Amino acid sequence: MSVTDSDPVDAILEQWRRERPDLDVSPMGVIGRISRLGDELDARLRPTFAASGLGEGEFDVLATLRRSGPGAELTPGELTASMMVTSGAVSKRLDRLVGAGLVHRRSSDQDARSRLVSLTEQGRELVDAAVEAHLANEERLLAGLSPEERRQLAGLLRRLTLSLPAG
Repeated sequence: MSVTDSDPVDAILEQWRRERPDLDVSPMGVIGRISRLGDELDARLRPTFAASGLGEGEFDVLATLRRSGPGAELTPGELTASMMVTSGAVSKRLDRLVGAGLVHRRSSDQDARSRLVSLTEQGRELVDAAVEAHLANEERLLAGLSPEERRQLAGLLRRLTLSLPAG
C-alpha cells in the first residue's frame, strides 16, 4: 500500500500493532472506518437538506410519509418506529413541520386520543424535490465506487447489520 492509499485509520492500526503486537486490531479497521465514514457522510448530507429548508430529521419524517404511499396517514408511533428515534424527537419534528404547513395532524376516527399525520400538498412537493437533490448528492458521494462495488458494499453492510448480536 502506498502512502496515498492510506487513511487516518491505517495510522491508528499501525500504532496499535507497534504497541500491542499481541492483539489482532483488524476489527478497529472496519469499525473505525464505518464510524468515521458515518460522521463524514452526515456532514456532507446536511447541506442538501438545509438547501430545502429542512434538517435531517424533518426530511426523514417527510420522506417516511412520502414513501408510505399516496394519502398515507401514520401515527407518531409508526413514524418513531420507522425512524428509530425517540417519540419526543418525532413530536418536536412534527410540531415544526405542522407549523411550516408541510404536514397535517388530525385525530383518528377510531380513537380520538390517537393522532394521524399526513403530508400536505406543499410537503409532498418539497419532499419530492428534496429527495431528488438528496439522491443526486448521494450519487456524487459514491462516484468513487463502481456499480458492482456499490452492490458488494451494500450487501456486506446489510450482512453486518443482520449479524450484530442483540443488545
